[in-house]
Amino acid sequence: MKVSRRKFFLNATAATGGMILYGVHGNQGASVAVPDLIKIETPFHGAVLNVRHGKKVEGGLKIEVQGEAPLNGTVTVNGIQARREKTKFIADVILRDTETEITATSDGWFGNNIHTIKVVWDKNSFPRYGFEIDDNIFFFRDIAKEKYRSLFDCFYLKGLRKLHQKYGTKFLLNIYFSDGQEYTKSPEFTLEQFPDRYKSEWKDNADWLKLTFHAWSNLPDRPYQDAPVQKLISDLEKVSEQIIRFAGEQTYTPPTIVHWGMMPPQAYKAMSEKKVKVLRGYFIQRENGQWDVNHNMDAVRSEYISRHHLLKEFDSGIVFSKVHLVCNSTPVEKIVPTLQPLLLHPQGAEILDLMTHEQYFWPFYANYLPDHFDRLDKAMGWATEQGYKPVFWNDGFLGAPA
Repeated sequence: MKVSRRKFFLNATAATGGMILYGVHGNQGASVAVPDLIKIETPFHGAVLNVRHGKKVEGGLKIEVQGEAPLNGTVTVNGIQARREKTKFIADVILRDTETEITATSDGWFGNNIHTIKVVWDKNSFPRYGFEIDDNIFFFRDIAKEKYRSLFDCFYLKGLRKLHQKYGTKFLLNIYFSDGQEYTKSPEFTLEQFPDRYKSEWKDNADWLKLTFHAWSNLPDRPYQDAPVQKLISDLEKVSEQIIRFAGEQTYTPPTIVHWGMMPPQAYKAMSEKKVKVLRGYFIQRENGQWDVNHNMDAVRSEYISRHHLLKEFDSGIVFSKVHLVCNSTPVEKIVPTLQPLLLHPQGAEILDLMTHEQYFWPFYANYLPDHFDRLDKAMGWATEQGYKPVFWNDGFLGAPA
C-alpha cells in the first residue's frame, strides 16, 4: 500500500514521541510542500528590527534566525547552511534593505520544504518618543466661543506650548467632528463652526503641533469596531476637510488611532489608501481571553505586538504599534516606575509611545485631573533624561529617516 509523504511523516512523529517537531503556528509567512515541516520561529513575520536586535556590520544588520525542522536534514537560510541542534536550526542573516525576505529550506527524508517570512529593518533608528492626545473637541469649542486673540490664550494649548518649549515635545491632537453636546447646555458644536482666522498661527506652529481625525464624536463608544468601512472613511474625510480648511494642509497628518482603537480588518487597506502608515493601540488581553484595543487584529499577532510592540502588516503596509503609557490613567508617582523597564526592552528602548486624553484637562469634566499637566511633564522629563527625541510617528519611518 502506498503511503503519502505527509501521512508517513505524521505516523513517524507519533511513533517517535514527537521527536520531529512542528514550528510555532501563527508566524505567518509563505510555505510550500508539507506545511510545518520547517518553520522559522524567530524573527516573526512582520517583525520590525533595530540595532538592538542584532549586530551592526558594514552595510547591514546581522541577526540570528532560529526555527525547527526534521532531524537529519540539511537546512539552509537564504542559501547559507544553518547550524543544527537536534530539531532546531540557527543561522545568521545580514539585513541590507528596509525589507528582507528570509527563506529557510530543508531537504531530507521528506523532500524539499520551504518557509519564508519578511522582516523590516529600522535602519536609521534612534531613541525617540511620540506624544498624542485623544478625544479633542472641547478646546475648539472654547476658542470659538471666547474668540481669543491667539490660539494660545486657551489654557490647554498654552500648557502644551509650555511643554514643547521645555522639552521640544511634538503633539498630535486626535480630534472629533462634533462635541455631541457633552458638558454644555448650548446647541451642538462642530468643527464647521471653528473659524479660519487662526490659520497663520496653526501654520507657524505646525512643526510641533498637528491635528488629525479620531472619530465623529465621543459617543457611541467603539464607533468603528463593527462599522462599515465606508462610514469610517467618510468620517475621516469630513474631519480632515475641516482641519485643512481652518488650519492648513501643513497642520494635517493622517490618523494613527481611531476612537477606542478598533476597526474591522477589512478597513486596513482603505486606511492605507488615506496615507495611514501607523495604527497604534493598547493590545491588551481581557479576562475572557479576548484581545482588545487592537484594531481587531487576530490573536496571534496581537499577542506578538503585546510583547514586541511593533509589527508590519504587509497587505496594507501599515505598522501596528503598542502604546506604552496613558498619562490620565497613571498617577504621577507611578509614571517613572512604569516607563523604567522599557529601557531594557529592545523595542521600548528605541520607540516610546506616550498619550493621554483631552477631557481630563477640563475642570467641568466629571473625572477632571488637577495634576494632568504634571503627569505629562513627568513623562516627558523622564523621556528627555533618557535620551529619547520627540517625533511625529508619521514622519519617515516611525519618526526616523526612512
